[in-house]
Amino acid sequence: MLTVTVPDQTLRDRLADLPVDLHTWDLASADGAPDGAVDLVVMPFMAPASTLGVLDGLPVRAVQSQALGYDHVADVLAPDVAFANAAGVHEAATAEHTLALVLAAQRDLPRFVGEQVTGDWDQRFAPGLVGRTVVLVGVGGVGEEIRRRLVPFDVEVVRVASHARTDGLGPVHGVDELADLVPGADVLVLAVPLNGGTRHLADGRLLAAMRPGALVVNVGRGPVVDTDALLAAVRDGRVRAALDVVDPEPLPADHPLRTTPGVLLTPHVAGRTTTMTDRVVALLRTQIEHLAAGDPLDHLVDLRRA
Repeated sequence: MLTVTVPDQTLRDRLADLPVDLHTWDLASADGAPDGAVDLVVMPFMAPASTLGVLDGLPVRAVQSQALGYDHVADVLAPDVAFANAAGVHEAATAEHTLALVLAAQRDLPRFVGEQVTGDWDQRFAPGLVGRTVVLVGVGGVGEEIRRRLVPFDVEVVRVASHARTDGLGPVHGVDELADLVPGADVLVLAVPLNGGTRHLADGRLLAAMRPGALVVNVGRGPVVDTDALLAAVRDGRVRAALDVVDPEPLPADHPLRTTPGVLLTPHVAGRTTTMTDRVVALLRTQIEHLAAGDPLDHLVDLRRA
């Protein structure tokens, strides 16, 4: 019988019908580990990679994350332990949140909401989204879901990935072309994982090349944007920002990003919908079936290339 650990009682209850030896373990300490070998350890949602340090030396076969990101996991997890991310769980919800950020910023909703309280009635024009050009960096699961949701808004979507290519939807530009693309962008959406090639991808030089008043949206990882450079650009009125991820994170209560006009913030909640658990449970059931059949897990991450 397979031994599986889950981080909370909700998941344990939802998987209780499966023929596995099921344990609740939040990875807070090694003391909570079940005796003997563990076939699958499910991480707590949004737990940092450092959480996996508790597995060092324990007989664990595989780890399943409830998140898409896997930055720093290779630094902590033993190379003989398989690691799978939660592909298929968060892409649609993240894309939905991305569109909410874009629309809120482009229609000036934060200021209108504030004026609802102050009593102002300012019928000003807002940039809007129709007819705009969106440069979308990231063509993976999240990026594709964002693209699909942007198309009905009558925008031009310019896709960017690590390498230039052409697929069934048309051209994909290489990231080395980004500096030449952003001067024509009304909105820049960053939907990429964090790695050596994406850290501070949006730096001072890139932001300076953007069209005045353009919107920078980050739903990837906070360090994809150089925070100091972004703050300077927003304060100078060169760009605006709508961010679900920031650096540092969590954002200190007194951080200037919170109070700088032109910045819209949400606290890394793009994937947090009340239907998320349903998708996590479906993924876990599939993964457990794979393990029972001796098949590889879905969505395995090659940490050697992470």
